[in-house]
Amino acid sequence: MNHKTMHLPDILMGPMVRRVETDYVCIQLITTKALVCKIELTQFESYSQQESIALGTHLFLHFLIIKPVNGSFPVDTLLEYSLYINYELIDPTPWCLKGCDSLGFVIGKQLTSILHGSCRNAHHPAKDSLVTASHWHAQQRSDNEVGAQLLLLSGDQIYADDVAGPMLLAIHKIINVLGIYKEQPLDLNLPNDIELQLYNRQNLLPKTPWQNRSKLGVGYWLKKDEPHFSSVKAFNHLIHFEEFIALYVLNFSASVWQLINTEQLNYKGSDPKYRVIFDLEKQALTEFITGLKSVEQLFANVSSLMIFDDHDVTDDWNLTAGWEQAINQNHSSKRIINNGLTSYWLFQGMGNDALIKTESLLSPFKGCLIDNTWCFKDFDTLLNQFNYWHYELSTIPKVVVLDTRTHRWRNESNFNEPSGLLDWERLVELQESLLSHNKVIIVSAAPVFGVKSIEAIQALFNMCGQPLMVDVENWMAHEGSAKKLLDTFRRNDTPSETLILSGDVHYSFCFSVQKRFKDHPNRIWQLTASGIKNEFPRKLINILDKLDSILYGPKSPLNFFTKRWHMEVDKHQTVGEGQKYLVSDSAISLIDLQQGDLARYRLLHGAGHITEFDLQDQ
Repeated sequence: MNHKTMHLPDILMGPMVRRVETDYVCIQLITTKALVCKIELTQFESYSQQESIALGTHLFLHFLIIKPVNGSFPVDTLLEYSLYINYELIDPTPWCLKGCDSLGFVIGKQLTSILHGSCRNAHHPAKDSLVTASHWHAQQRSDNEVGAQLLLLSGDQIYADDVAGPMLLAIHKIINVLGIYKEQPLDLNLPNDIELQLYNRQNLLPKTPWQNRSKLGVGYWLKKDEPHFSSVKAFNHLIHFEEFIALYVLNFSASVWQLINTEQLNYKGSDPKYRVIFDLEKQALTEFITGLKSVEQLFANVSSLMIFDDHDVTDDWNLTAGWEQAINQNHSSKRIINNGLTSYWLFQGMGNDALIKTESLLSPFKGCLIDNTWCFKDFDTLLNQFNYWHYELSTIPKVVVLDTRTHRWRNESNFNEPSGLLDWERLVELQESLLSHNKVIIVSAAPVFGVKSIEAIQALFNMCGQPLMVDVENWMAHEGSAKKLLDTFRRNDTPSETLILSGDVHYSFCFSVQKRFKDHPNRIWQLTASGIKNEFPRKLINILDKLDSILYGPKSPLNFFTKRWHMEVDKHQTVGEGQKYLVSDSAISLIDLQQGDLARYRLLHGAGHITEFDLQDQ
């Protein structure tokens, strides 16, 4: 297949509805040419501004900002729109929800229906629950309902550190087909042939030599080098900027896969173990690809907002101060991390705030392209100084989306101890955001109120000096941040209803939390939905579920030894047969609100069935 002569579709991905407000709407899409793009709202006079970024010879990322000519856009009602390319109306059929003949979204003010999820791993054998969400949304529109007003994705929209063998081959084919601009070569001893890198990159990525490790650790005495990229599945970890760009396109575009002959994605190595793994990954990817059309339809018809967690960049990203120190002392490691963060900014971050604050990086970024090669030396400094990955929505309830990755509360006395998920300054800002509102939704990648038995196991590994082994990234792992956060929730002027939407853990649950001494009638709902296309081992999660009920029941004395002793946590079971608290089954959650209060909490599973939680007090 000759990419110089093959036909490329004008539109490669999109339109994707991002941040929507009464005074502006942001929609992004990807084309293979430098085209003039425009959005028109069907019933409201508006004008469209375009910002375009060339990422390759045949890869252009566009952001369209639509503003009203007079007044403001209406809220809580369906707004239909049309896409024009080079001033010609584009047939919306490919992105229309099933049963609909037009594109539309809602600017939510009084929130009543939210889709939320995290952890979408393309080659996981679980089914993609974004497809189920798209079918549900289509049914709502067919019934003349607006459906979900928001789609909130709380982390791990891609897995840069856990890439399938067939996906890595596809990435490099797409880099060539689209002519994605490459970065300057890194100082890594990588084979030129991508086939020779398959399932071997973990051995080629930077490590800290055992001689440079602390003599207080086991690794020094075992003469074991410490990998900077600690994922246990780093066999095909992304390295180059162009690889991150290609993965985003492959994760969200149906038509890009038409440019690849997937039958030709084959493992040519001699190791039978990796041949089996490759074939299984290819089978899972084939099913993933079939669902991408429905996923694009969902994104074209509901406002989607996102925030990173670790896998968007790399596993254990900023987990400890020691990890950060090791990364910053190695140029190649730091470049790989910034490749992940830069690609997040392009495909997720800018749409979250409609380029209001993130646009400050745009001009310097474009200046990094010299003779069709990226040189990020000066841009990296600006990127690492950027402080506005978090954001808020002025909806009812107010939505507060936390950046729990780049503002960590580092343990200055022991660099191997887990960092707090938010530093003091951001926790104070969070407190101020809560106290001025009666009802609030917080989006935190990791659950604030997690499963105590699992947190206890993580604490044991941390005591043994192995926080990276079990991802000790719960809010209670750091004394300072845990105390400040819980003190905030215990105040008498906190919201009467707080919903915390989380993911990360690859299982789902519903907890309700109140102060043990109820002088202020506030309730906190911990709603955890994970993963969209990922699952925790089911037999293991059933054991942990029972263990948690036994060890940390309401009358268990072990509760006195947890940091959240002053908060009473009630676990809510699923409705129907086989009731349980923890659900490991790929799903996206559907949150129904009435006047800002939680009315219903369901899981839309990738396999098509629905799980509902009993919200009554136990």
